[in-house]
Amino acid sequence: MSKILTINVEKCTGCRTCEIACSLKHAGEFNPARSRIHNISSPEEGFYLPVACLQCSEPFCVQICPNGAITRDEITGIVKILEKRCVGCKMCLLACPFGSITFDSKEEKAIKCDLCDGEPECVAFCATGALEFKEAEIAVKFKKRALSDRLKEIYKGISFKEDLELVR
Repeated sequence: MSKILTINVEKCTGCRTCEIACSLKHAGEFNPARSRIHNISSPEEGFYLPVACLQCSEPFCVQICPNGAITRDEITGIVKILEKRCVGCKMCLLACPFGSITFDSKEEKAIKCDLCDGEPECVAFCATGALEFKEAEIAVKFKKRALSDRLKEIYKGISFKEDLELVR
């Protein structure tokens, strides 16, 4: 069974430690611009969202790469960029529907999350537990449960009797 990176937005504080840990592991420096995970934030609303490659089951980046530099490991399911084959054409950046692939201007190569070959550094350094690496099936069950709990709270505040009267 494959593992996936899960993100609990409610736990993320926007500290960007995930970006620092990633850039140190992959680029050897504390530089969020060279990280494979990026934090999208709206501090005024208290919203922070770490974004990394979703390891799509049918990745457009693999299909569009003219040099065959992006491959999927058949055993782990991890989609990787083979740096030696990447020519820096940026086609994969355009193909990714989630904006999860970025361009390292220092190396002149595309970069993306490779889950650190099964031991994501971002997860190891996430102090709040917003990032987790777990079995895909278990992660989906937790998401369903969280959605159920959230909907239950929303429905508690809704009066269906009043809604029915509005429809009439």
